[in-house]
Amino acid sequence: MVFLSLSRWIRNRGPERYWKVQEVLKHARHFRGRKNRCYSLAIRAVRRAFVYSTKARKMKPRIMRSLWITRLTGALQEHGMKYHNFVGNLVKCQVALNRKVMSDMAIYEPKTFKSLAALAKRRGEEGLVSALGDGKEPEGIFSRVVHYR
Repeated sequence: MVFLSLSRWIRNRGPERYWKVQEVLKHARHFRGRKNRCYSLAIRAVRRAFVYSTKARKMKPRIMRSLWITRLTGALQEHGMKYHNFVGNLVKCQVALNRKVMSDMAIYEPKTFKSLAALAKRRGEEGLVSALGDGKEPEGIFSRVVHYR
C-alpha cells in the first residue's frame, strides 16, 4: 500500500487491526446472537468466557478430588469400611497410592481393591505386624507381589 501523504498514512489502521478483530471473533464463533458477529459485543463476551475458563481450570483439581473420594466411599461401603479409616490405615501400612489410582482400582480392578481394603481392615484391627503377617496372603485376597532375594 502506497500513501501519498502523511495524513492518510496516520489515519490508516492497517492490517494489524483486522487480524486483532479476527482473533477475537474466532473465539466468539460459538456464541449465540450478535456476540459472534459484532466486535464490540464479542470482545466483552470473550473476556468473560476467558475469566470463567480460568476459574474452572483452578476448580477442576478440587472437583476431581471430591469425585475420587466419593467413588472410594461408595466402594468401601461394600467392604464395610469408612473412607478415613481406610486411608489412615493404608498410610500406616506404608501404601503410597493416591486417590485417583485407588478410585480407578475400585472400578476396574475390584479384586485388587478388595485386597487393599482387607489389608487396611486388618491393620485397623490388629496392628502392623499381624497385617503384614508371615508373608502368606489371607484367603480371598489376590495381589501381584513379587519377592526378591
